Amino acid sequence: MTENVSPVHELPPVECRLRLASRSVGRVVTRVREIVDIFPVNYVVDGDDIVLRTAPGTKLVEMVVGGEVLFEVDEFDEHEAWSVVVRGEARVLEAEAEIAAAEALPLQPLVPTDKRFFVRITPRQVTGRAFKVGEEPPRDGPQPY
Repeated sequence: MTENVSPVHELPPVECRLRLASRSVGRVVTRVREIVDIFPVNYVVDGDDIVLRTAPGTKLVEMVVGGEVLFEVDEFDEHEAWSVVVRGEARVLEAEAEIAAAEALPLQPLVPTDKRFFVRITPRQVTGRAFKVGEEPPRDGPQPY
């Protein structure tokens, strides 16, 4: 008899953090009242936190006003896909020591624009899933998982 293996599994917290740290581009989701936006950003992991740089504008305003954000990073190839989602608090760094520490991180803008503001996202919850990539199973009859 064959063993039923789910094509989807939850990633343990340690694995989520490793995968988060293995990438440099993700998406930050903001919400201010009924307005929900999503922005691609480059980032670095600093301890448990995520640090990004941004210019003045909608993204910065919405992160500050909303406070709570979602941050997502993922990857896929022909065999596996995965996604890590961070729910956390975003705050603009204002103290000189915090800004100096952020400037020392390996974080440079991908787009040649002036991004003088550093934002730190402190995770409240980190979750992730990994997915086996493959063909859709038959719709009728016994399912392989």
